[in-house]
Amino acid sequence: MTSSHIQHLTPKATWDFLQATPDAVLIDVRMEIESMYVGSPPRAINIPWYEYPDFEANADAFAAAVRSEVSSLDQPVLLICRSGARSVDAGKALLDKGFTRVINVLHGFEGDLDEREHRSTVNGWRFDGLPWGQM
Repeated sequence: MTSSHIQHLTPKATWDFLQATPDAVLIDVRMEIESMYVGSPPRAINIPWYEYPDFEANADAFAAAVRSEVSSLDQPVLLICRSGARSVDAGKALLDKGFTRVINVLHGFEGDLDEREHRSTVNGWRFDGLPWGQM
């Protein structure tokens, strides 16, 4: 299955996909400190899309780091961030670099903000009760 666009899966569908697709690679594109202290899904490999203090993405370096985690550009690469926005940008960069199976985790790890500007209360990986760990 090849694609020139990013696919999107809900967190629950992502978990099911990961269980059914052992060669799939889950990349956590959040900054290292977010992944460490907020938590992350099992099997997630932290490769930040951007990092503190400059907050500027380097698409070439990101794609090269992801490339080092896969055996081919056709291997499924799933991307997760806090709310599903950074992972889309990162996914576009991977498609531009020749990756063919790029999947964004909708709503990310913490989900959208609620009316009180809190996360993990509306949607997202943690809200859906999926496995995760924290430093």
